[in-house]
Amino acid sequence: MPIAFDGSLRFAFTDRQGGVSLPPYDSLNLGDHVGDDPQAVRTNRRLAAKMLGVPRDRVVYMRQVHGAEVVVAREPWPDEAAPSVDALVTDRPGLVLAVLVADCTPVLLADQTAGVVGAAHAGRPGMAAGVVTATIEAMRELGAQPSRMEAYTGPGVCGSCYEVPEQMRAEVAEREPDSWATTRQGTPAVDVPAGVSAQLRRAGVREKRIEIAAGCTIESPQYFSYRRDGVTGRFAGFIWLHDEAAEG
Repeated sequence: MPIAFDGSLRFAFTDRQGGVSLPPYDSLNLGDHVGDDPQAVRTNRRLAAKMLGVPRDRVVYMRQVHGAEVVVAREPWPDEAAPSVDALVTDRPGLVLAVLVADCTPVLLADQTAGVVGAAHAGRPGMAAGVVTATIEAMRELGAQPSRMEAYTGPGVCGSCYEVPEQMRAEVAEREPDSWATTRQGTPAVDVPAGVSAQLRRAGVREKRIEIAAGCTIESPQYFSYRRDGVTGRFAGFIWLHDEAAEG
């Protein structure tokens, strides 16, 4: 799991390798809601924290519900107390925000000057509901400015693979026109990463500071994909600000 360093900012995306879960969750499944052995998930989350070089109890997860609600994380919480939201923001150094995906687009945001980071789960429903915009607004309330933000997305399903009914494409595109897409077969599709990118720019994040991940979860066996496999695990995006005080 390569960790990106940029000043005090740290972020990373896992893949499905390096854990203990058995098929069909093999192997680094971090989702505790998909039917995997709970002990395997707990072990995998400890392994992920070790790979990140952070204490396990400083990593906070969500119970994602495909909406647009955001919670400000001030202190760590146990996994069983995770809030039912689709985005987290914090201004606390050393507190690691996690977002789980298996086709949805994980969005990581940071304003290093303000010392604020955010993580959002942008699937089709959440993207259409405005979870990206809501996350940026919550970060603004903590002192962040969109023009200073850096934005990174992790692997997700691409517009060429995400086939949907024509009516669904029209409904989503009515909310986010840039999400309108067509598959390689010429059928209706939704392009969630394109919609996320458009919403970031519209909110004031500079295009040169937006990094959209290449690749597609359906096309790459390196990642979990719900649309490809049905029963499967979840990989994660993580973001945090380095806590120099904690390092002594």
